[in-house]
Amino acid sequence: MSKIDEIFSILEIEVKKYQVPVVDLIKVQTGSAFKILVATILSARTNDRTTAEVSSRLFNFVDCADDFDKFSQDEIADLIYPVGFYKNKAQYLKQLPRALNTNFNGIIPRTIDELITLPGVGRKTANLVLAQAFEIPAICVDVHVHRILNRIDYIRTKTPFETEMRLRKKLPKKYWLRVNTIFVMFGQYLCRPISPKCEICPISHLCARRSVKK
Repeated sequence: MSKIDEIFSILEIEVKKYQVPVVDLIKVQTGSAFKILVATILSARTNDRTTAEVSSRLFNFVDCADDFDKFSQDEIADLIYPVGFYKNKAQYLKQLPRALNTNFNGIIPRTIDELITLPGVGRKTANLVLAQAFEIPAICVDVHVHRILNRIDYIRTKTPFETEMRLRKKLPKKYWLRVNTIFVMFGQYLCRPISPKCEICPISHLCARRSVKK
């Protein structure tokens, strides 16, 4: 068994103790590509608890992209407060119906290049939507994935984009769909940016502890 195989094997068991990330939860609850996209947009710079509460409230009023046309941008902002950058996100969501209807016949696209043309969607969001909504192998790299995979010395990269590109070459494809979920939960609960809980970490014997800040 390789080092990365062992790490995934251990962490798959470890993260079952933790709360499921909000986008994973919305996938299970709704199975809706649209709602997964919206929740992913809302989740940027926002903790999972707030994202879950806001998503639940918003989806009482919005079931598809065209429903955003029923509300003004200010009304959308009120519905999604207090997610981070809620005014900017309200603008993105107000623009979403036109972007989808004009370019994709109202259907959520299934490629990164197409998804990133949508308002408020960057590579991280696009990759997460592909993985969660369509189960298309994609590597979603957020700060946790970038930090931890460098910390354990599986890769050596300076930016999340570099991490994504390196993982596309190195990480076995069987792990692509799960890498974000596993390392986000692990990074939130145990392998934190500062003062990680190395003393109780189940993969401490496999970790190089690069750039660990106590």
